[in-house]
Amino acid sequence: MLELRAITAGYDRRTPVVRDVSLSVEPGEAVGLLGPSGCGKSTLARVAALLHRPDSGTVLLDGEPVHRWRHRAPRAHRTAFGVVFQQPRLSVDPRLRLTDLMAEPLRATGRRNEIPDRVAELATAVGLTPDLLTRRPHEVSDGQLQRACLARALVLRPRWLICDEITAMLDASTSAALVAAVEDYRAETGAGLLAVGHDHALLNRWCGRLVRWDDLGPAA
Repeated sequence: MLELRAITAGYDRRTPVVRDVSLSVEPGEAVGLLGPSGCGKSTLARVAALLHRPDSGTVLLDGEPVHRWRHRAPRAHRTAFGVVFQQPRLSVDPRLRLTDLMAEPLRATGRRNEIPDRVAELATAVGLTPDLLTRRPHEVSDGQLQRACLARALVLRPRWLICDEITAMLDASTSAALVAAVEDYRAETGAGLLAVGHDHALLNRWCGRLVRWDDLGPAA
């Protein structure tokens, strides 16, 4: 289980954007976190993915408290999460071809021998044709780049997916393709999902449990 207990977090201790928030995601569960822009959803998602250390509170993985964050976290913790952000162009190296972008986690964990087969498999899963894989971010659309970012998030077969507004500003067909790819991955692996957004209809269809930001608290 992924548990967030009484999390307070922000970027200035004097003015936290998340205050005393608790949330849990069971293995295999899809939880949608619904709230308006600026309420703190993205910060909480970064805490859940071990990318932002909270000011107070506890993150637990399978009942064990997390003590280290970002690159200092144990590899088993870092690779347990696949994260997709709202703005793909801010989360990629613009010099990399899409195939190299997707392979980054495999290369970083010393699994280069898996790259050709895994990249080809995921390109098919997210709907990227071979000609797109040789292009760089500025040579593809936002939707195509977000597909590559989703593939990168899935490449290490994570146990937990954190999706932060991944369909924002994308057309309906691309949004549907991304959601379908996530659903297929979860059906195959039993991964848990925390999907952050403000589109009630999409989250309600995508997730088995919907949590409203205003309802979050220590007992959520």
